[in-house]
Amino acid sequence: MIDLYYWPTPNGWKVSILLEELEIPYETRPVNISKGDQFAPEFLAISPNNRMPAIVDHDVEGDPVSVFESGAIMWYLAEKTGKFTYDDPRLKKEIMEWLFWQVGGQGPMAGQFSHFVNYAPEEHQPYGKKRYSGEYDRLLGVLERRLEGRDWLVGPDYTIADMICWPWVLIAKPLGASLDGFPNVTHWRKMIKERPAVQRGVDVGKEWRRSAPPSDEERKLLFEQSSKSLPGGT
Repeated sequence: MIDLYYWPTPNGWKVSILLEELEIPYETRPVNISKGDQFAPEFLAISPNNRMPAIVDHDVEGDPVSVFESGAIMWYLAEKTGKFTYDDPRLKKEIMEWLFWQVGGQGPMAGQFSHFVNYAPEEHQPYGKKRYSGEYDRLLGVLERRLEGRDWLVGPDYTIADMICWPWVLIAKPLGASLDGFPNVTHWRKMIKERPAVQRGVDVGKEWRRSAPPSDEERKLLFEQSSKSLPGGT
């Protein structure tokens, strides 16, 4: 059994999709970031960066194993199960490259784009939108070139590289971005979206999704944190 500490965002979808694809039992444990659940000491013991997703794997010898950060979780589960990865060292290396590309580039840049589209004060939006929409578009171009003449990002099969990069492409339209100039990405996005396990993974916790702008108190919890926010912070 896996405990999935989760909130329904593109970062969370990466792991819920993989768990659905693996068809292994898991229990979803919501961490409501608008209420400050991410700062609870028991959660910080699992995820020191107070971010979702995180997992606790009980299907191990000895004490349960906790893993935080989406890329690390996906690598851990793929290695443990031997699924959605490769034995070939060169292909495995390529999977790791795309995992690092996603967690170090696509995810943070798309996240900043989303912030300026959805949450930033109006006076700050013009620069932020220009900066991050351009970077989001550049990263779509990276994917477009990679997918030229191939269905999947690494090797002949669908892997965790595809799963981790897909969620921030899924929401291109809500971000105000266009995929019209990216036919390879559009085809890849559609193939993944049609997978039943992917649809189930995106639906995990859909009842918790935000339906209104954050209140002033919620904005403080979401966007005005520092080291002082952590237990024992000074």
